[in-house]
Amino acid sequence: MARVLIVGAGLTGSLCAALLRKEAPRPVHLTVWDEAGDSGGRMTTARSPYNPQSTVDLGAQYITCTPHYAKQHQSFYDDLLALGILKPLTSPIEGMVMREGDCNFVAPQGVSSIIKHYLKESGADVCFRHRVTQVNLRNDKWEVSKETGPPEQFDIVVLTMPVPQILQLQGDIANLISECQRRQLESVSYSSRYALGLFYEAGTKIDVPWAGQYITSNPCIRFISIDNKKRNIEPSSSVKTRKPCQMNRDTPYTITAVVTVGGNEGVHEPGSQVGGDEMACDMGRHSEESGSLSSTHKKQTGLIKEQMKPASGPLG
Repeated sequence: MARVLIVGAGLTGSLCAALLRKEAPRPVHLTVWDEAGDSGGRMTTARSPYNPQSTVDLGAQYITCTPHYAKQHQSFYDDLLALGILKPLTSPIEGMVMREGDCNFVAPQGVSSIIKHYLKESGADVCFRHRVTQVNLRNDKWEVSKETGPPEQFDIVVLTMPVPQILQLQGDIANLISECQRRQLESVSYSSRYALGLFYEAGTKIDVPWAGQYITSNPCIRFISIDNKKRNIEPSSSVKTRKPCQMNRDTPYTITAVVTVGGNEGVHEPGSQVGGDEMACDMGRHSEESGSLSSTHKKQTGLIKEQMKPASGPLG
């Protein structure tokens, strides 16, 4: 049985695993590695340490299905809606741009539940805190090394992490990328996002007429979500920054955040304690592509991934 490793437990990696399980012409043994402590990637959901039912989305806040994507991927949306993993977004989001034919959805159990669904469907062995450092070809198999523990061998390796992390990999994989391809991949740029999640005791009133709001008057804050209104859960709120916001990992909570609690709006200045009984923070270095590959370059990137399969790969 072929051993397949998928690096990255975000939406791309989890869906890739589920589709491989469903579409592979022969049985495969699937393994998913991720450097983080949980699945989700840019679709992360945090849980209160004192009440696991209280969650807050620190990644994507809602899913927009455009007419173009509905035509291509309607079956995926239909399945997720039928299972209750997605439901239509009916709560008001102030400042949201609505285009003709767009449909918006939320995940009642948190946006990371989409990833967890696909991972479960794939039946893959999922391992966290596995940071890949090298990929080498050994006797017609791919030997993958990580920061800790011995290397392991696989027949096929699929890389779904951000481009900068792929370019940092050591070993034979570096020889698969031509200078032209490398320059094209290096042209991909990312912007960082920072998210702060606040958890409140059950029964706390956050008295605002919206479930989410795009902020235009603050140089740092871009979006605030009241998740109990957005997803009908225990009270929690999420604050997300704009692209230019500069922060570092030594000061994860020193941000300017506008949070409304009990009808009293307050602006918390840098260095002050932001309200809420518990908090969670996410710092996404590769949160969003600000400069992506052209369609031609994307095809070349796909070729690089295809080359990760040895010539005698068992999937044919």
